[in-house]
Amino acid sequence: MRTMLTCACGVLLAAWCAFAQQPGAPGAAGEKKPAPSPASTELTNLLDAKIQAEWEAIKKKDKSAYGELLDEDYVAVEADGSGERHKWQILRELDRSVVADYTLSFLKVRPLGPDAAFVRYEAFIKFPPKSMVKFEKILIGEIWVKRDGQWKALHYQETRVK
Repeated sequence: MRTMLTCACGVLLAAWCAFAQQPGAPGAAGEKKPAPSPASTELTNLLDAKIQAEWEAIKKKDKSAYGELLDEDYVAVEADGSGERHKWQILRELDRSVVADYTLSFLKVRPLGPDAAFVRYEAFIKFPPKSMVKFEKILIGEIWVKRDGQWKALHYQETRVK
């Protein structure tokens, strides 16, 4: 019985090693990622600018500019645990925003089709000096969609990083 178990483990190990070394397998040694296409780079630059505009509007409490970037079906889920918020709720809450400054980094865009993309990035938020919390780091995922030729944020999800 021990011999059969040893043989079975050996066969499984050999099969796993053979599969892991296949050239087409994801993460195979020496595999190179394809260079980003010009269209992909263009979309990344476009959405990067839109996200920068989002955060500037939040910082300045500019409801008009912020609202223009959001789709009518926009939903946000923030790290405060208050559940989802729709566009009208987000715009109403903008007056209470306490973002003094921000830094965005590590932006990655993943096209989901010709009219949709998933964007993830990190935000380092600075609050006013008299705030209890001075800084906060959050990871953000957003879905952007193209509506009537304009890219709009459809969904926002954030996770606080400790």
